[in-house]
Amino acid sequence: MAASSSSLKLNPWSTAAIAFFLLVINHNFQIIEGCFNSIISFGDSLGDTGNGLHLSLNKIHPPHFARQPYGETFFHHPTGRFSDGRLVIDFIAESLGLPLVPAYLGSNIDERNNVKFRQGVNFAVGGATALDSAYLLDKGVRAPNNVSLGTQLGWFKQMMSTFCKLPSECKEFVQKSLVLVGEIGGNDFNHAFLANSTKEEVESYVPAVISTISSAIKELIELGASTLLIPGDLPIGCSTAYLTKFMHSDKEHYDPKTGCINWLNKFSQQYNELLQKELHFLRELYPSATIIYADYYNAAMQFYTSPKSHGKYYY
Repeated sequence: MAASSSSLKLNPWSTAAIAFFLLVINHNFQIIEGCFNSIISFGDSLGDTGNGLHLSLNKIHPPHFARQPYGETFFHHPTGRFSDGRLVIDFIAESLGLPLVPAYLGSNIDERNNVKFRQGVNFAVGGATALDSAYLLDKGVRAPNNVSLGTQLGWFKQMMSTFCKLPSECKEFVQKSLVLVGEIGGNDFNHAFLANSTKEEVESYVPAVISTISSAIKELIELGASTLLIPGDLPIGCSTAYLTKFMHSDKEHYDPKTGCINWLNKFSQQYNELLQKELHFLRELYPSATIIYADYYNAAMQFYTSPKSHGKYYY
């Protein structure tokens, strides 16, 4: 079970190998082993396979995700994943017959040039935002690190400058990769809501988040990406962090079937609708590219609407 982008505790969201296969069915897109030579990943803690851990190595106190129970279920030791097992990206790699995607940070130049990243490279960092820290700070939101989607794209271009001998080689590498753009953007909202920003304040920069993601997609397509997977936001009203912070005595505050906070889930749904609208526009702009929306919201909601159908459950 994986942790949310902001929570310090493990929760069931990223167990969603289910999520991935549901979105594949919902979009009539079939991923077959051998379709892709590699995976290129950008995002936050839902996709981080070790970058955040590397960034924290010089800190006096190791972060919570560097200690058990993180990693104990599958790897038997903390790996930097915000999970006690594997993440969605791990299940995707396994379904494609590819090795688990290694973190970009912590490798030396020789490793970046060799076979280590030929079948995948991951730039995702726990706590990362779509918007840069200066923009968020201007909105009164302090991000825990200075890693944005733009930062990760910068790392990617830096790697590619030494990874390929010719521009055509770089373009072919990206073209034959499955490119995961997120989940990213959730922390732009999490950091704000958990720091007492109002719903109206957070809604004011939703268009900027979507525009930033859209710009990254455009840039990646120009660099050769032909298949991109973009997840939406999760049902944040079901997160234990939010349920604790926004605890309310009024029963009307909650969904009677799931116990999730209605207004927060409505926020996630509205954001996802706007993101899908932008992806539709991009599909028309780039008809030769395959742009897939990953419906993390409805996949994750199944854990809350039918918990007994998904393995162990707790009271």
